Amino acid sequence: MLKIINSTFVTMFGIGKLPKIPGSYASLITVIFLYILFHILSVPADVFLFFLVGIFVISLFAVNLFIKDLTNKDPKQVVIDEFIGQSIPICLYEIAHNEPTNPSRVLTFYFIMFILFRIFDIAKPYPVSYYDKNFKNSFGVIMDDVCAGLYVVAILVFYMIITS
Repeated sequence: MLKIINSTFVTMFGIGKLPKIPGSYASLITVIFLYILFHILSVPADVFLFFLVGIFVISLFAVNLFIKDLTNKDPKQVVIDEFIGQSIPICLYEIAHNEPTNPSRVLTFYFIMFILFRIFDIAKPYPVSYYDKNFKNSFGVIMDDVCAGLYVVAILVFYMIITS
């Protein structure tokens, strides 16, 4: 039973088992989920940030349990790392813009964050590649996506600086 619950968690309710591009599907569903959470259900982003830290900690154990007996230590089925990495820039964007904003502007930024995250996650520039290559455990699986998310944050901060 624990193995089923763990598998459901790390595959994001089976999204990781979809064919071809499960990481992109997981990132897209994360973007949609967060838009609903922040802009329809009005959940405060700072509250979600605590939730995200909890998911990060739980994921370190859950992914380790999932990959324990696998030869591939970063299987495509594990997509909770995409949820974490994609959530970082969106959550920080929402915290930085804690006032009502134009929905089309928000959707534009969410789309840009989705595209940038996927680019950094796939291209794996340093230090994303460092974690991917040197840590063959749950820490490496998750941290490469955290770094990709932080790259998106850096790009958005740079954009906000030059446009203000």
